[in-house]
Amino acid sequence: MTGTIDATGVRDERQPADDHRAGDRSVGELVHQATEQISQLVRQEAALAKVELAAKGKRAGRGGGLLGAAGALGYIGLFALAGAAGAALALVLPVWAAALVVAGALFLIAGLLALVGRAQLRQVGPPTPQRAIGSVRADVEVIKERAHHR
Repeated sequence: MTGTIDATGVRDERQPADDHRAGDRSVGELVHQATEQISQLVRQEAALAKVELAAKGKRAGRGGGLLGAAGALGYIGLFALAGAAGAALALVLPVWAAALVVAGALFLIAGLLALVGRAQLRQVGPPTPQRAIGSVRADVEVIKERAHHR
């Protein structure tokens, strides 16, 4: 794993190199050590992916909530606008003017919420853990490089 995550406690916990050289160990010991290291690496990469996906999910939820609020206020605004139109027909000026101002304010708020919500959803990006994928690719490259040197 090429990085650490402080929020979840995921850290690089590689064991210090033994004093033995690879030629002094049996194949069984080497396979056991490699299996342990790969297992630990997989757990660390899974933890990184989980953290990354949780952050993206939180941002998508926030953006969706803001868009939902914008829709609700827009719906209320339509009712206020309909009330304003009815008041305009019934009473010539004072009541419908007030209702029209309320409807305009609701539409303005709905528009602002929609813009902020859309911006939040655009920042989410693809639903794949990009950092974790990059880290796994880097790990594979290191493993390949070390395998060629032995």
